[in-house]
Amino acid sequence: MIYHITVGDLAAAPLKEAIGLEASMQGEVFVLKDILHVGPILKDEGTTFSAMRSAFWQQVIVNDKNPVEVNDMEKLLELSNEMFKEESIKAWVWMAPTPADVCAYFWMLKYLSKHMGRLYIVNIANLPFLDENGKVFYPKNISEIQPKELVKARRLARQVTPAEVEIDTEDWSRIMQENSGIRSFEGGKKLVSRSEEYYDDHLVSFCSQQFQKASRIIGQAINKFGIPTGDLYLGWRLRKMAEAGRLQLQGDISKTLKDYDVKLPGDATATTAGI
Repeated sequence: MIYHITVGDLAAAPLKEAIGLEASMQGEVFVLKDILHVGPILKDEGTTFSAMRSAFWQQVIVNDKNPVEVNDMEKLLELSNEMFKEESIKAWVWMAPTPADVCAYFWMLKYLSKHMGRLYIVNIANLPFLDENGKVFYPKNISEIQPKELVKARRLARQVTPAEVEIDTEDWSRIMQENSGIRSFEGGKKLVSRSEEYYDDHLVSFCSQQFQKASRIIGQAINKFGIPTGDLYLGWRLRKMAEAGRLQLQGDISKTLKDYDVKLPGDATATTAGI
């Protein structure tokens, strides 16, 4: 029995298909919903990790009718308990070269390293795969890989070593103590702490004196700069900049990014500082 751990439903879909194609991969896909490269990761006393993350995403998403509930920690602890009870269970962490995947790997180590010899990593960074047309490409996410190619990628699975656990746990402890707003991926397993304003200038560079849809501003920024935070986080940054007087908004910010518009205030001009 293998638990194939990945971040997000998009990455889970081809993995589920791959499991159906290859008997040696039989098991379940364990999907983490949270993306730990944005928001706080160091909890205060008297609260839980999940409560802290839920509160953060509640600010970002602004949805009073359906409160945000993050429960990745509880699910991970359940998985670890299952591994204690059944020694035949293995965990494979599928890691793409994205900050979300690398953060997830670091975060899980504290709990899954208790099962040394049964914890594996499948790291696809800088490796070639074939797309649906048979052309070679270098995927940035598990979701981009064809199921039959993921079957081949199973050969990349290797045990996480005690030395790796020691080094990577220390690195994650440092990142946690820094507790920055954003953690950017710099290649390998390197993460760098950034402020929550790190991508603000990228967003402002697409703003003008005319109102534009927030979705348009965010889409342009993501496409040009490859921002990995997702659109909901960037929408939150637009709102925070409006609170600070750096932008003006009109419309209903409690709905989707297509329901409100953004522009520069007064006679301000866009800045590209730090881009």
